[in-house]
Amino acid sequence: QVQLVESGGGLVQAGGSLRLSCAASGRLFSSYYMGWFRQAPGKEREFAAAIGRSGSTTFYADAVKGRFTISRDNAKNTANLQMSTLKPEDTAVYYCAAGSPGDWRYWGQGTQVTVSS
Repeated sequence: QVQLVESGGGLVQAGGSLRLSCAASGRLFSSYYMGWFRQAPGKEREFAAAIGRSGSTTFYADAVKGRFTISRDNAKNTANLQMSTLKPEDTAVYYCAAGSPGDWRYWGQGTQVTVSS
């Protein structure tokens, strides 16, 4: 069992930056891929970024590629999402997930990111 807690959301102006963090409990953190997903009002949850177990492989949705950077620290059981050049359309609840691509087993409660124009 893995418990995930996100932090770092907030209100930012367009063009600004935010850094989201995901703290994980449990001893098997390094055995999971970590992912970030987001859900905007009235829309379905969508994939944003993912990172492999060792951190050497990363994946990004086209909408965030070049602006967001995912990272992890297996020693600290944390995964981060550095978001830059934010746009109003990035406004969403951001969720951290653990598992593997196509089988995200564990989810955090989400953190709100609001980008004002």
